[in-house]
Amino acid sequence: MARKIGSRYTANQILGRGSAGTVWLGEGPEGPVAIKLLREDLASDQELVGRFVQERTALLGLDHPHVVAVRDLVVDGNDLALVMDLVRGTDLRTRLDRERRLAPEAAVAIVADVADGLAAAHAAGVVHRDVKPENVLLDMQGPLGPGGSHPALLTDFGVAKLIDSPRRTRATKIIGTPDYLAPEIIEGLPPRAAVDIYALATVLYELLAGFTPFGGGHPGAVLRRHVTETVVPLPGIPDELWQLIVQCLAKAPASRLRASELGARLREQLPLLAGMPPLDVDSPDAESADGDEAYEETAEPSAPAARERRGAVPLVPGAATDSNRDTHTSMRVPGPDELAGGARGTARAPRAAGAPRPGSARHRASARRRRITLAAAAVALVAAVGVGTWLATSGDDAGATPPDTKNSAPASP
Repeated sequence: MARKIGSRYTANQILGRGSAGTVWLGEGPEGPVAIKLLREDLASDQELVGRFVQERTALLGLDHPHVVAVRDLVVDGNDLALVMDLVRGTDLRTRLDRERRLAPEAAVAIVADVADGLAAAHAAGVVHRDVKPENVLLDMQGPLGPGGSHPALLTDFGVAKLIDSPRRTRATKIIGTPDYLAPEIIEGLPPRAAVDIYALATVLYELLAGFTPFGGGHPGAVLRRHVTETVVPLPGIPDELWQLIVQCLAKAPASRLRASELGARLREQLPLLAGMPPLDVDSPDAESADGDEAYEETAEPSAPAARERRGAVPLVPGAATDSNRDTHTSMRVPGPDELAGGARGTARAPRAAGAPRPGSARHRASARRRRITLAAAAVALVAAVGVGTWLATSGDDAGATPPDTKNSAPASP
């Protein structure tokens, strides 16, 4: 059912729901638009509304080919909405779910587009704070780029900052998505432009590998890895590209490249990546909360299921699971015991396709089979040695007469 949004816009059809609100296909004075309508309980928060209005100038001023433009911010009664350009296409997560991983040339071209968009935002003093595949839209009507990639546009600018009010998050909450959070955010430092670079490098790693460098398992373990673990190398990509990823995943924000530098250097890599197939690495097995396998050995978990096991928590308590994954998550900061470490908190190296992850159910079953085989071999060896000894002894005594045998003749003197 259509509904009016302010005096200028009409929302006609729901495109997706998120924990912060609902995205509608709408109509405005200049044609079709996307309208992100925040939940009514958020719209009734006067502090949030005030922050919303304060961000109006910065958000409306973002104008770049690789940024989904915000056309208007509507505050009308219980309606609080962002009116944005409508992109005809899909989001990067949908493509990644379908293809699992991308060819390096296409992955780098997409990330370079996003880096260019971030460079414009950072120059305007805007930090995105939630860069992830769900917030990257692919324009299917745009010209194809390197590796057959569609133009990439970054969306949802400003939403994390609007939601992240001290009263709503306090000191026990983190706004962001666990797999993409920069270490300084986890440690409680204010988010600067470098957090977007860290998140974007994580996205590039995921596009190449099919999994994020520090994801999987309990959310506390994911956060701890960001702070303490070193990223595991990906085989099969040029060393210069790998060094770019490593630099942008540096724990120290000052060590990371700026967005403009990252975009330019990624584009320099494109000729070296032409025609290169997707990497042949297997993702670490997803874990359940107790560290055991959450699925049968013979079944590869779907990407959405694997993400669900990573423990994302809705921003608004009691909110429904996102249908379009276009939202932010709010996570409790883990306690010292959850960040203390252990096997579940270690970074895990990519493995050859089909090889079990150390510590997984498949790995433990394989180890049990090896132990049984070795035990059986040991028993067989002992038996063989015993039989051989008996035969040898029997051979030595074959010509002798037992002294206590009946009817034996006494020896001649």
